[in-house]
Amino acid sequence: MGRIPVVAACVLLAACAKPQPAVVVYPADQVPEQLSAWGVLISDGKHLELNISVLAYELNTPLFTDYAQKLRTVWMPPGEAAGYDANIEFDFPVGTIISKTFHYEKATGWSDTSQKVVRQERDAKLDDKGRLDLGAVTLIETRLLVRYEDGWKAFPYVWNATQTEAWLEIAGDVRNLTLVDDSGELDFLYIVPDANQCAACHAPNHTDADIRPIGLKARHLNRSKQIERWQQNDVLTGVEGEIPVAAMWSEAASATLAERARAYLDINCAHCHNSAGAADTSGLHLNSEAPLDRNFGICKSPTAVGQGSGDRMYDIYPGQPDESIMIFRMDHTDPAIAMPELGRSTVHAEGVSLISEWILSLDGDC
Repeated sequence: MGRIPVVAACVLLAACAKPQPAVVVYPADQVPEQLSAWGVLISDGKHLELNISVLAYELNTPLFTDYAQKLRTVWMPPGEAAGYDANIEFDFPVGTIISKTFHYEKATGWSDTSQKVVRQERDAKLDDKGRLDLGAVTLIETRLLVRYEDGWKAFPYVWNATQTEAWLEIAGDVRNLTLVDDSGELDFLYIVPDANQCAACHAPNHTDADIRPIGLKARHLNRSKQIERWQQNDVLTGVEGEIPVAAMWSEAASATLAERARAYLDINCAHCHNSAGAADTSGLHLNSEAPLDRNFGICKSPTAVGQGSGDRMYDIYPGQPDESIMIFRMDHTDPAIAMPELGRSTVHAEGVSLISEWILSLDGDC
């Protein structure tokens, strides 16, 4: 089976500024070594830009990955659209390509041998032409999710030093980086997951093991009239009823403390911690629709957690974050203890603070 070229149409902008390469959907057994072959993202070493038919999107509360900024995109074959669902991920057509490019702003003192990056909380910052300035940021990796007849497949690509190309790395990769902010510097290993690890996080039901998008759900996308724009551009159909919305965890004025904490746990933990997920044997369900009861961790004793309990008795001890296993594990980087298990080598201090504040606010006793 050969590759399937699809001519990129100017469907999301008023006019094409310059000729663009075709977006190409490759068979799963003929995946190209170079990211550029897909035609989704284009880099000349100075700027990273989206193909004219590729749509960038943002989430209300994004997954934490070592303070990396993320450029998220989706492309669907011309004339195709995703089917809306109020609760689960949208039903994307065969041939859909989702990309997520992880990058950092370069800090003062950055060099090829001393890769100092800014520690901050925000998504991609595009210029007025919708591009990333590669003089200001360093690209680390781009992960693709591609929809085939038999389901989604995950492909990790790692960017080269010149920022002109990313190469397929099925076995993953490691980068030595230094986070820099006003408080000082922190050296850490940024881990690019291998293809199996990508699949593990993107399979919310470990029985069928089907890979699915995590963030492309109504509640995460419902911001700044984003869903309305998808409708207007004919890339989303079937929207009806009240659209759910997840809180922005980092904006205290946007929602209650409980809503922000639940949104944070939903996006960072619930892909494993749900009734059918990889962590279902733990009995801990952190998905947005789960009731706030023992299965959510309230006064719940751990199951086979070993040293991960930190000698604490309950996953969540109301009013006592320091006695809660959840906080102990979030505040660790030791692989035998840390949660989430994948996707971070540093502690998300702001996330720990949010969940600690929420637990402190809970009434009751164990």
